[in-house]
Amino acid sequence: MNAHPGWPAVLRDGDVTLRPYQRSDAAAWVEVRLANEQWLSPWEPDPPGRWQDVHTVRAFRYVHKDLRSSAADGSTMPYAVCYKDRFVGQLTIGNIVRRAFCSGYAGYWVDHRYAGRNITPIALALAVDHAFDKGGLHRVEVNIRPENKPSRRVVEKLGFREEAYHHRYLYIAGGWRDHLGYAITTEDVATDGGLLRRWHQRKNPS
Repeated sequence: MNAHPGWPAVLRDGDVTLRPYQRSDAAAWVEVRLANEQWLSPWEPDPPGRWQDVHTVRAFRYVHKDLRSSAADGSTMPYAVCYKDRFVGQLTIGNIVRRAFCSGYAGYWVDHRYAGRNITPIALALAVDHAFDKGGLHRVEVNIRPENKPSRRVVEKLGFREEAYHHRYLYIAGGWRDHLGYAITTEDVATDGGLLRRWHQRKNPS
């Protein structure tokens, strides 16, 4: 029996696919991460070394092993994000707690060369719907630095509620950074048939 309801999973909507990482993703992961240092480094926890040194094929093997382990123990749903079958990013629902809480935290990043194509909102909506349905979660949270306007636009477009201001929440770019807390629950999207369906309806009203 899987420790993790709904995992592994492959999720699709149009040109966007979410799937588990594969060992063969190593070269693509390295290329994308190296090409996005300036785009990603202001928002991610400081790496344990130079960006170039921690984004190698060898480093990916450790990342892949860690993600597989956390997925197997039920604490994480980690996805490679693909656009037209090309690897372009990652979306993870992690820190999953069951029982009375039934909640997890979503984090995501997408290659800046593919920004503006609605890949991230579609990927997040796919992951949230699956987490609520097959994954058995009740709530998904996202924490974002106030200065990260592109990431905030993603959750705001999808209708996440802004619920909290976390002072000095994570150590990023050499200091403890504040974050805004957003969340969504199953009740928020139940009457719309899910978050993805609501997103499409708002984008293309009949």
